[in-house]
Amino acid sequence: MKLFYRPSLISLIIDLMILVLSVVVVFEWFPLTTQNPYEKYDGAGLLYFGLWAVFSYLFGRFRPLHTQKYLKASFKLMYVTLLIFMVSWGISYHFYGGTYSIYVIFTYTTVIFGVYMAFYMLYFALLYAVEFEEKSESSVEVRENAQVRQATPLDEESYRELCEAIIQHSGIKTMLALNEKFDLRSGNTLVNFSSGFLDIKAKQNYKFSTIIQLERLNNVRGINTLFATVNSKLPDNGLFVCCFESKSTRKKRILAKYPPGFNYVFYVVDFIFKRFMPKVFLTRRLYYDITRGKNRILSKPEVMGRLYCCGYEVVNEKKIGKLTYVTARRIKQPELKTRKSYGPLIKLRRMGKNREIFEVFKMRTMHPYSEYLQAYIYERNSLQEGGKFNKDIRVTTLGRFMRKYWLDELPMIFNLLMGDMKIVGVRPLSAHYFSLYSEELQNLRVKFKPGLLPPFYADMPKTMEEIQASEMKYLRQCEKYGCFTTDIKYFVLILTNIFIKKARSA
Repeated sequence: MKLFYRPSLISLIIDLMILVLSVVVVFEWFPLTTQNPYEKYDGAGLLYFGLWAVFSYLFGRFRPLHTQKYLKASFKLMYVTLLIFMVSWGISYHFYGGTYSIYVIFTYTTVIFGVYMAFYMLYFALLYAVEFEEKSESSVEVRENAQVRQATPLDEESYRELCEAIIQHSGIKTMLALNEKFDLRSGNTLVNFSSGFLDIKAKQNYKFSTIIQLERLNNVRGINTLFATVNSKLPDNGLFVCCFESKSTRKKRILAKYPPGFNYVFYVVDFIFKRFMPKVFLTRRLYYDITRGKNRILSKPEVMGRLYCCGYEVVNEKKIGKLTYVTARRIKQPELKTRKSYGPLIKLRRMGKNREIFEVFKMRTMHPYSEYLQAYIYERNSLQEGGKFNKDIRVTTLGRFMRKYWLDELPMIFNLLMGDMKIVGVRPLSAHYFSLYSEELQNLRVKFKPGLLPPFYADMPKTMEEIQASEMKYLRQCEKYGCFTTDIKYFVLILTNIFIKKARSA
């Protein structure tokens, strides 16, 4: 990292504001012996500010904050405040004969550190809470002649040793199930017993038509990297088999293993440590340092979503013992590498006016990677009354409560303020959900901005056809009478249904 750089104007302004705020806090709220602290410390304060600026620049604190990391930014702040305190105290003692109180210097430096740490925690919590993606700079893989290459079948001894290794690692039931479904003798089937991906990465491209990952994903650190590596090695339409212990299965196992009462205490502690900590930016690094990523809690929607994100489609699921085995077919290249967070606030790509895609802010109500499973859920469960997916496994327990009382939609107020949406209007839809609508309604929808309060709550339709009819009626009235008049009418109807007839989100 270069020593000399152009300071960020925003960082300089924030720094000045916190320094001035800390002066006011110390001089107004802390007991001081001097009657005029502002007059006494004016010269010393300018020297302190100058030293702060120099040390902060040298430690890189004035680089744009969004390009820094929480821990590194915190350590830089700690180094600067320690140096400032020692240098300021030394100057006061040797050049001013102790005129300036070490108590004031220490208090002021401590207050600055405390205010800044509070600001860092708030800033990075909000930054990491919003789901975001960073595209990799790596080039897109070029696949030529991506057809499986004929291999030499295993001899009897090699085949027997492979079966024995599968039995030792995963049990005889797993071996029998794999033998029934796949040709382990062919030489075109690779079985990986480790949690890493380097062994797979070293293999020849397109040599294996089927790759079986027997180490459960709960012990794999870098699941997406593993999936992407397998994707690059498989031929077109090649098969990938992986297994994991789901969150629900783990809960049943723990509750059955320990005595009543204690089992729920253990489950809560286990959930916080192995599900919550790996997802929170403040504890993620500590968690991986302690556990090396072993035995994490994974939900079924997250695993399925990761597979779809990495270029697969799920063709089969089977429960063997306590593990769920998933067979997926490679159908495309994975998305460019993304960095995702799992905080409470997410951004979803939605269809807006004039078919422009914009990002809607919402509270998270689904498991991570659920956004990749819309087609998967629709194919298996279709739609229920109200137009939502039937038996949607992507929604969490807390998410169902938030959806019922519209708590998840409160952040869309930001979209209202930014002008992407209006108060009353049709729901902003994902590209997949939008494709389910008739072409006539699609063309009519994109003439107007979507809204926070959809006409759904005015008509309370039940089926997909009724929902489309309700939106068509609203949009036709917008064309005929204008948006303002129509929205006022629907606004009254919606509030009446919500507060008097107790209408709730579908």
